[in-house]
Amino acid sequence: MISDSIADFLTVIRNANMARKRMVEVPSSKMKVGIAQILFDKGYIVNYKVEEGVKPTLKVALKYHPATKAPAIHRIDRISRPGLRKYVDTDSLPRVMNGLGIAIMSTSKGLMTDKEARKENVGGEVICYIS
Repeated sequence: MISDSIADFLTVIRNANMARKRMVEVPSSKMKVGIAQILFDKGYIVNYKVEEGVKPTLKVALKYHPATKAPAIHRIDRISRPGLRKYVDTDSLPRVMNGLGIAIMSTSKGLMTDKEARKENVGGEVICYIS
């Protein structure tokens, strides 16, 4: 049984990046689709698609630099986990790599990056850091 499906999703992406895979496939959930949407909007992945069925799956196409074949995602870390949730208020929103990376947060207004949360002036649970 999987106790932390978000951590498993991030680990699948991390391992696929190291193995230079083009595509990963994981069981789908609303949170994973939201994270994939943010990664797509910020240019960390090429595309994503949800395939419906008895068990919906999320397919994510990973992005690499055309010349050097370096992955677009250098580091992806789970911050808040089921055993230790990490909540922040508007005054202590995280900055990843001094603004070069993003922190994905779950707020009362939905999933968003740390920069969007600063604009909206909301805090919430820090899901992961991506750089």
